[in-house]
Amino acid sequence: MQHRIIVLGAGYTGAIAAGRLAKRLHRDDVAITLVNAEPDFVERIRMHQLAVGQRLRPRPFGEMFEGTGVELRLAKVTGVDVDRKTVAVTDANGSAEELEYDTLVYALGSRWNDQGVPGTAEHAYEIASRPGALRLRERLAGLDAGQPVVVVGGGLTGLEAATEIAEARPDLAVALAARGGLGDWLSDKGRGHLRKVFGKLGITVHEHAAVTGVEADRVTTADGKAIPAAVTVWTTGFAVHPIAQATALEVTGTGQIMVDGTMRSVSHPDVYAIGDAAMAVGPGGKPLRMSCASGTPAAWQAADAIAARLTAGKLPNTPIRYFNQCISLGRKEGLIQYVTADDRAVSAALTGRLAAVYKELICKGAAWVVANPTLGLPTRRRRVVREAARTRSAAKASA
Repeated sequence: MQHRIIVLGAGYTGAIAAGRLAKRLHRDDVAITLVNAEPDFVERIRMHQLAVGQRLRPRPFGEMFEGTGVELRLAKVTGVDVDRKTVAVTDANGSAEELEYDTLVYALGSRWNDQGVPGTAEHAYEIASRPGALRLRERLAGLDAGQPVVVVGGGLTGLEAATEIAEARPDLAVALAARGGLGDWLSDKGRGHLRKVFGKLGITVHEHAAVTGVEADRVTTADGKAIPAAVTVWTTGFAVHPIAQATALEVTGTGQIMVDGTMRSVSHPDVYAIGDAAMAVGPGGKPLRMSCASGTPAAWQAADAIAARLTAGKLPNTPIRYFNQCISLGRKEGLIQYVTADDRAVSAALTGRLAAVYKELICKGAAWVVANPTLGLPTRRRRVVREAARTRSAAKASA
């Protein structure tokens, strides 16, 4: 009987994990199913570009996984029972079904986080999803010259959204509201370049401005200041998909699944979690941040660990670390902030046009890896060992 592997979610991490598993394991021994609600891949790191009207290349999963041995199931995940080892799904026609698994890879990712700020859900726009970015695109297209747009959030997503909108629509009054200082985690060189670009694009910056309310025509801050906003773009972070929190899995207070160094659940050894859904510890004992930079190596780690455990092979031991933070500042400017292994900025930074080209290559490379799931790896399809042998190997590996 084939070992049934189900991968939930086909974002960067889920799609990469499914492809890597197909490359590592013999097709006669495993049945790999990738479950996703949408039929094509969403380049989430380009949603700010989609929001301003830029066209993104379609990447249908049917083409990407054709001939790989990965079965694609277009359905929405509605529940996971980790004790019965089943996944409840509903397809586009409303038909419900239960899928059984032997190994589960949970990669349902995250969504925008309104942080419970009054008025955000009713009035703000998000770019954490394709529907959200398309909704914002339609709204921006209908704005007259001079109308104010406020981006709330001074992290990477906020910086990219503000600069992209300001560059694409120089006739709008674009502002950024940041809880801290502008780019206060960057090096001196990085902060200096950021301020230079923001000044050149005419973006007004409200620093140390914690937004406490959103209305149809303004946002208000903790100190009582009202900032005009015909459109509010909310980019203050992400919240994980809620399904894991409703299971028996050990999760954090925010719903991330607790995993070990191989991305395996600490409470249920037949479940692996990767990407934003996982609480994984990186260098210095710090949690990995929600990002493609964390998710991709986590997907590699999980797939290689699953393959090793199923084939009595050697477990991977490659610590996940950071090298840089890549920030696009419109299409012509960028900032590559080099960092320590635990993601702290160092003095070195790449700026300007060269940094924009660098970031574009990173985005294209990430999409290429997803679009070519079984290329770029040596062919090492190993046979799954018998259950008894695998049990002995697992016990030996965890000893």
